Amino acid sequence: MKAILQRVKKGSVTVEDRVVGKVGHGLVILLGIGPEDGEEQAKELAYKIANLRIFADRDGKMNLSLLDVGGEGLVVPQFTLYANTDKGHRPSFVGAAPPDLARSLVDQFTTVLARLGVPTQSGQFGAHMLVEIHNDGPVTISLEVE
Repeated sequence: MKAILQRVKKGSVTVEDRVVGKVGHGLVILLGIGPEDGEEQAKELAYKIANLRIFADRDGKMNLSLLDVGGEGLVVPQFTLYANTDKGHRPSFVGAAPPDLARSLVDQFTTVLARLGVPTQSGQFGAHMLVEIHNDGPVTISLEVE
């Protein structure tokens, strides 16, 4: 399971001219699911993200977590995180989980993050999404759990 975290002042996901998810101060989480991923990876990654200290304290040091600052999470399913570009000029996505598995694990991840105390919204699985990210810093972190 892979995630790209963008620390944001605000973010949103629009599908067919309708906002389906939005957050203020917090994280936009681009989430990719691999074929071997399961519930344990979803739990581990959600816990790591909720507690990752990437928000500034009073001294301007990254010492506070999403939970510490009362931040929000916006989960955006993104199978393209599993793109393989080793050969040719067209990415292959065979390393991504099948849609049924991926949808279930994105939902589980989102539920776990919310249960940890992070107000969480999400994009729409399988839809063409317009993602608006107001990156704060900029801070972008790549995470992967196996």
